[in-house]
Amino acid sequence: MTYVIAEPCVDLLDKACIEECPVDCIYEGGRMLYIHPDECVDCGACEPVCPVEAIYYEDDVPEQWAAYTKANVDFFDELGSPGGASKVGKIDRDVEPAKSLPPQEHDE
Repeated sequence: MTYVIAEPCVDLLDKACIEECPVDCIYEGGRMLYIHPDECVDCGACEPVCPVEAIYYEDDVPEQWAAYTKANVDFFDELGSPGGASKVGKIDRDVEPAKSLPPQEHDE
């Protein structure tokens, strides 16, 4: 099991979760952040610091954002498991459904 980042993160990229993650498994895509399912140790440190409540335990992802569970896996198809997000930096691409989602407005 792992944690999943869902739609509220799209076009926000707050990154508080990255700072909190003890294993560096949260990667930055073009429009959102993604949690590497094989590198996540299920500690839950990222969940409470997310300002828009976009992070869920895999079994608790709301139905309307269920596709983001697969997105957090698909994002790493080409990348593999580099063993830490800080090693690769920002990856300027996204996967569905975030890839084709219209621009999201967020209150600052």
